[in-house]
Amino acid sequence: MTQEKTEPAPRDGTEALVPPPGGSGELSVLDLAIVLVQNLRLIVLAPLVIGLIALAYTYTITPTFTATAKLLLPQQQNSAAAAALATQLGALAGLAGAAGIKNPSDTYIAMMKSRTVADRLIARFKLRDVYEKKTDTETRMSLAARTEMFSGKDSLISVSVDDHDPRRSADIANAYVDELRNLTQTLAMTEAAQRRLFFEKQTRQAKDDLVKSEIALRSSGISEATLRTAPYATFESLARLKAQITAQEVKISSQRSYLTDTSPDIARAQQELGALRAQLAKSEQTDTLKPGGSGIDYITNFRDYKYHEALFEIMAKQAELAKLDEAREGTVIQVVDAALPPEQKSKPRKGLIAMLTTLVAFILVLLFVFTRQVLRGAEKNPATAGKMAVLRGSLRLSR
Repeated sequence: MTQEKTEPAPRDGTEALVPPPGGSGELSVLDLAIVLVQNLRLIVLAPLVIGLIALAYTYTITPTFTATAKLLLPQQQNSAAAAALATQLGALAGLAGAAGIKNPSDTYIAMMKSRTVADRLIARFKLRDVYEKKTDTETRMSLAARTEMFSGKDSLISVSVDDHDPRRSADIANAYVDELRNLTQTLAMTEAAQRRLFFEKQTRQAKDDLVKSEIALRSSGISEATLRTAPYATFESLARLKAQITAQEVKISSQRSYLTDTSPDIARAQQELGALRAQLAKSEQTDTLKPGGSGIDYITNFRDYKYHEALFEIMAKQAELAKLDEAREGTVIQVVDAALPPEQKSKPRKGLIAMLTTLVAFILVLLFVFTRQVLRGAEKNPATAGKMAVLRGSLRLSR
């Protein structure tokens, strides 16, 4: 009687992962525990070694320092001059002033992120050579990647700059503040500054027209009959009336930029303009001189002169009020915390890098161990051994 020779069971516990024939094919918790115990050394040592290698690599990385500057923006406020302007000229003040900005911090941050500021910083610190870039576009992208700007709930803007040199990181952060100040000097950011620019432009135009009308008046001559026909008071009244009509026309033009023609405000303004024009036409009918005479030329030129003189006075007065408001607002940009050279590096974070690398390595080693055990079990299982052979042959052919 011959005794069948049986092969010894494998010692690596692979058969524990092979589902029994006709079974559910699922691995039990005990099977997983066996795999973990059998590969415990690999699961523990491999992530630790990889983490130590990552920690050693962080010592070869050039440290990065972060400097931060904090800014306080000016608060928008309504001035007495702005209120007086709104009372006198209505929507003309709206044309001179700016629409209310919902979030001024976003505007100032966008200004600091502008190409103009970036180019000035690149030229000032020679960042193209520092970042070792070939073009200004690449240098701007590198500067933007090293800069972080945000506005908190305390209405302060924080500007943080990363650099390998702690002194340069602080200098660039403070330079952002300086360039923002320079940019706001050339741009009208506040309501008073925008009104000032508007009325200064209108004043220059009115002054040029006043000079032209004065030249025309001098060239027309003067006579006693003309002075008797057109007294000074009549000229003054007509000139003021024409100036009011011009201001009303500008008011309607500004209203149409944000209102429709059916708006009650525009309808009311047009009625006022019609009344002023009717009053002007009635006043001009009192002129008894006939066209073509020397007297009518002088009267016409004198009326034009007084009109431009009155308009110039109105625009000049409003420009001065806007200048006073702009000066009263004080410093536009205030620095709460100037950037100082950091004493400690911000990057790389050696401990965090080592921990994350160890964790990722641990997960990958677990996946490798379980995948390897499942494949080994599939090779031992008669039901899947043929499929594994076909898969292995296909992989060999694809090489």
